[in-house]
Amino acid sequence: RHAAYAAGQAGAVAHVAAHDLGAAAYAIKAARAAAPAELADKAGRAECRWQRAQLPDPVRLLVLDDQRLRNDICWSVFE
Repeated sequence: RHAAYAAGQAGAVAHVAAHDLGAAAYAIKAARAAAPAELADKAGRAECRWQRAQLPDPVRLLVLDDQRLRNDICWSVFE
C-alpha cells in the first residue's frame, strides 16, 4: 500500500513544491512495512540513507533542510 502511495505521490503532485517529500516519505514507510516488525525501524532508516545518497550535490542541502523543517508532517520518517 505504501509503495503504491509513493508512486502515486511522485506521479500526481510533482507540480506542487510543498508535496516534494511525499513520495520519499511513503517509500520509507513502505520499507518499514515490508520488513519484519523487529527490523522495521532499521529498514526505514536504511531507505532514508539510500535516498539521501542519491541526492545530487546542487540540491542536497536544500532537501535535507526541507526534511528537517517538515519531518513532523511526514510521519517523522526523516529522523
